[in-house]
Amino acid sequence: MSISLYSAASGMEAQQTNLNVISNNIANVSTTGFKKSKVEFQDMFYQVPKSVGADSGGSVIPTGIQVGTGTQVVSTSKVFTQGQVSQTGEDMDVAIVGDGFFQLTGADGEPLYTRDGAFKVGPDGQVTNSQGMAAVGFPTPPAGANNISINGNGGVTFTSDNGDILGTGDINLSRFRNPSGLLALGGNLFRETDASGPPTVGAPGENGTGTLQQGYLETSNVNIVEEMVNMILAQRAYEINSKSIQTSDSMMQQVSQLKR
Repeated sequence: MSISLYSAASGMEAQQTNLNVISNNIANVSTTGFKKSKVEFQDMFYQVPKSVGADSGGSVIPTGIQVGTGTQVVSTSKVFTQGQVSQTGEDMDVAIVGDGFFQLTGADGEPLYTRDGAFKVGPDGQVTNSQGMAAVGFPTPPAGANNISINGNGGVTFTSDNGDILGTGDINLSRFRNPSGLLALGGNLFRETDASGPPTVGAPGENGTGTLQQGYLETSNVNIVEEMVNMILAQRAYEINSKSIQTSDSMMQQVSQLKR
């Protein structure tokens, strides 16, 4: 009977993790470029008092006895579906429509990746994200360039107020074979891992890489209705597991009261 207690306890623990992930998704519903996470569960090992297919006096046991010992969270993976793009009107805001990441240079020089295209021009003229990290592959605006035009394929043109072209360049994007294997660092940043594989750098719109949309930002891909339904399911699953513990405790109480 103790197995039921531990199985139910594992279910409660798993649903608590599930609720933590759901709550984080909901909290980031307005975060630019945020990708929701999903929880994947896996059953735990089984006690097998009688093996399937064992010999029983010349005949084969068709099913046997297998008693599970609960559930566990096996992964919390990022879901990299496209979020909606929202118009901002800012020339330095760039949304990726499709696959790909902008590359940034971290504080210690390591490459970091983001879907957040809210770029700024720093005091030295270099293009950075909102945290001041330099954008890799984003051309630096030349002096006197007050206007910037970015096309869907990453072509950049800098012009003056009177329309003179002062410089051109290109923005490249990085793609990963397994983006769910990236390590989420917070701050809309990801780090490459062995699971994600190395990045493939290319021009937007080529080899499956998404295109760019100037004056827009990608919003979170969190669906509030879906997350609310998942929250209700997690709450009920937690409640039912707690009922299993209460029922198992009640049964053991009945056994302890047989002799008075």
